[in-house]
Amino acid sequence: MVAKKSKDIVGIDEVGRGPLAGPVAVCALRLKNGFKAKNFANFRDSKKLSHIQRLKWLEKIEEEKKQGNIIYKVSFESNKVIDQKGIVFAIKKSLANSLKNLNLNPKTCQVLLDGGLRAPIEYVNQKTIIKGDEKELAIALSSIVAKVARDRLMIKLSKKYIGYGFEKHKGYGTREHYKALKNKGVLEIHRKSFLGIS
Repeated sequence: MVAKKSKDIVGIDEVGRGPLAGPVAVCALRLKNGFKAKNFANFRDSKKLSHIQRLKWLEKIEEEKKQGNIIYKVSFESNKVIDQKGIVFAIKKSLANSLKNLNLNPKTCQVLLDGGLRAPIEYVNQKTIIKGDEKELAIALSSIVAKVARDRLMIKLSKKYIGYGFEKHKGYGTREHYKALKNKGVLEIHRKSFLGIS
């Protein structure tokens, strides 16, 4: 996996499309000229990493950020927006916000997106890549940041909503989560549309 040499390469990935609870998150991550791709030579697909392994890679990302070689922005859209407008709308809105917060020139930057994601039309140089987090380092790193950001939020919410196990399953539909739903009921952070509740 090799990073392209450009001052305006931006990788984008989302996380949280499928959980039953919590927000969706999108990270837009910009690689600048001083970025050291060699520091990520052994990087693996973030989906195959544990939470602890992601945190270790995030440390390296943060080191590059401190040196000014990486800039990233993460945007969230709540379960309420997902229920009211749909998951696709929520992802698009979060994606647009994360890009906007990077303060890029939409006509000169190169935007690389994972899967079926699309940037707003004003970003004229954009490319959607199937399994992009396995093929483009900028997308892979944005995936790490997005996953850790959302995981941290769900861990924080687990302290407010005790007994649902969000610190473990992060809102996904595990056996433990369904058991908590049955015994304790639906919370305000649950996606009612995903649970078939109007």
